[in-house]
Amino acid sequence: MEMELMKSLKLLGDEGRLRILRLLAVEELSVADLQEILGMGQSRISMQLSQLKVAGFVEVRRSGQKSLYRLTQSAQSEPFVAGVLTRAGDEIGESRQDDKALELILRKRKEHLQSYFDELAGKFGKSYVPGRSWKALAEMLLKLLPPMVIADLGAGEGTLALMLAQRAVQVIAVDTSASMVEYGAALAKRNNINNLEYVWGDMEDLPASISSESVDLAVIHQALHHALHPDMALKQAIRILRPGGRLVILDLLKHDYHDARELYADIWPGFSRVDVIDLLGAAGFCDIDVTVVDRSADPPHFETILAIGHKPT
Repeated sequence: MEMELMKSLKLLGDEGRLRILRLLAVEELSVADLQEILGMGQSRISMQLSQLKVAGFVEVRRSGQKSLYRLTQSAQSEPFVAGVLTRAGDEIGESRQDDKALELILRKRKEHLQSYFDELAGKFGKSYVPGRSWKALAEMLLKLLPPMVIADLGAGEGTLALMLAQRAVQVIAVDTSASMVEYGAALAKRNNINNLEYVWGDMEDLPASISSESVDLAVIHQALHHALHPDMALKQAIRILRPGGRLVILDLLKHDYHDARELYADIWPGFSRVDVIDLLGAAGFCDIDVTVVDRSADPPHFETILAIGHKPT
């Protein structure tokens, strides 16, 4: 243990590694992201990441063609490490600039997603999107108990929201793409659907106009794998739900089709059943049920999971 402590102290004594750890404590990043933020060479960053990984400070996951690094759970929960990183933020002159550069990286990620969905507005029914199947929708609808107030988070152009509005008291459709919101609102108006409200917003930080404990049912349909922070989206969902309210998720089962990131602007390669159970549990949901409800007949054979969680009464 003493040797491990000495190695850790030596690693944490380097300003460059501390700058990297500060950033990875906030967001998982690729080597290219770190290059852009820190202005360091690729070989130097890769070497430092390798040292930090061997020491147990960082871990890596594959996302398409990229390797994304983040602070390990054990490092995050270690008070000593947290204290060192806090002091580093105060004492390292470049820290403020690093934080600003990180904000720009995250903003570009959001803008990339928004531009992708802006281009798709009005085309979802004509183009193939993994996981969107009528069978999966039917499985979900059978479990609903109208009438109720429903929030459709990550609603896209509103295909599902329009269906739900036929029986719901009110449907609030939220999407981060202004073009999607405009298209869906116009479609609802043309069809004289007055109980459907389209709202521009991020499901990870829902607009204040959606009050806490005001919704009976929240739905996230094939949108969670587009969220930068799925855990934040689920915390927002439980905030707006009334006690006893339900969250329904339809999303892709975890897969290894790496091209999905580039083709469909996916952030996550789906989720395993355990992933979803853990995420819902951490957000505060209870009575969680997760089921695989569909499998595409065409390669790469995407599978769809249906998850339901209840907000405690």
